[in-house]
Amino acid sequence: MTDEPSTDDTAPDDTAPDDTAPDDTATAPAVSVVGPGEGETILLGTTRMRVLEDGSHTGHRLGITESVLAPHTAGPPQHRHARHDEGFYIISGTVRFTVGDEDHDATAGTLVMVPPGVPHTFANLADQPAVMLSTFTPDLYVQYFRDLRDTMADGRVLTPQANVRVMSRYATEPAVDHA
Repeated sequence: MTDEPSTDDTAPDDTAPDDTAPDDTATAPAVSVVGPGEGETILLGTTRMRVLEDGSHTGHRLGITESVLAPHTAGPPQHRHARHDEGFYIISGTVRFTVGDEDHDATAGTLVMVPPGVPHTFANLADQPAVMLSTFTPDLYVQYFRDLRDTMADGRVLTPQANVRVMSRYATEPAVDHA
């Protein structure tokens, strides 16, 4: 008998890489960092939107935008989403949210969450710009803003009919009372 280590080829080699183990670096989602002034900019009339997350880094579970509403900016027509939640966090200024017939003046630090099916709109009625962070779960609605931008390209006016057509692509409809 010797004190030499065994050279039995049937024993597992703990130092060799395991080719059957998943490669975590290949399947793990990449971290996304969007710095100040970065991200896709979408201009919609008097609103400047910056896309911080379009869903491509979250498996399309979440989209995030930052919007700067110029003073006296009327918001979109009151509408409801069938398939996504929408959240608004006010960073600065005051944004008026109209939910059904009820108005809420949201100031900096306020979070407004709108679940699917709830009619809502928003506007900046003040003399100062307002900045808000919006979330969309899932990210469905981020592409809506790109489509609106494209509809308004070359100075074209966004008609209510064109807006409704674009909304309908994203499980959204105007909240019109047909009574």
